[in-house]
Amino acid sequence: MIKVAELVKRPAGMTLEDFRAHWREKHGPIVAQVPGLRRYVQSHPLLGGYRKGELVYDGLAELWFDHKDDLAAIAGTKEFSAAKADEPNFSDGDQLVELVCDEQVIKHMTPPAHAIKNVELLTFRPDLDPLEAQRYWREEHGPLAAAIPQMTRYVQSHLRPGAYRDGRRPRWDGIAISWFESIDAMRQAATTPELAATRADEANFLAPGLPPVMLTEEIVIVDRT
Repeated sequence: MIKVAELVKRPAGMTLEDFRAHWREKHGPIVAQVPGLRRYVQSHPLLGGYRKGELVYDGLAELWFDHKDDLAAIAGTKEFSAAKADEPNFSDGDQLVELVCDEQVIKHMTPPAHAIKNVELLTFRPDLDPLEAQRYWREEHGPLAAAIPQMTRYVQSHLRPGAYRDGRRPRWDGIAISWFESIDAMRQAATTPELAATRADEANFLAPGLPPVMLTEEIVIVDRT
């Protein structure tokens, strides 16, 4: 399958409450009508994440299609046009980021209902070839993260090679998504040697500085898988 990940920021002056209501209750059903869409999930940050100020993004949308041809085919449909026409009603188009990804499921466990979804936006070291950085992330770093005992599921979203064609560098190089049973479980994970080893390894493929993180609630709009 192929996945489109959309990082969404609400327009200036729009309340978080109005943004969430429109995205979930109005935009979600519009997107659900797009032909060929197999699965559609919105991830809304937990309100506690805003205690220290605005987040980089107000949410993550993930849309899955069987093949790249299915994704390409939606461009001329009335359903896709309706979805794009509605975006300015809740999203700042200048800050919208769309990433076309292949998923790498590193830890396959099924998260419990109402699990906390941890979303991290990654930037590779500029001195590394992006495809080599992807390999390291998947094959070397992935098993370290999967060993964190409190983590119930771990998925890496790798940008498709075309994102780097002709020397281009996208805004983000990937999205690491992990699930935990609760906030307490995440706090327990922070004390483990497995998480310490995972963090220590990040310098081998990631640019310096901690990546932006969103702790989110996952809302499934469409599931035809």
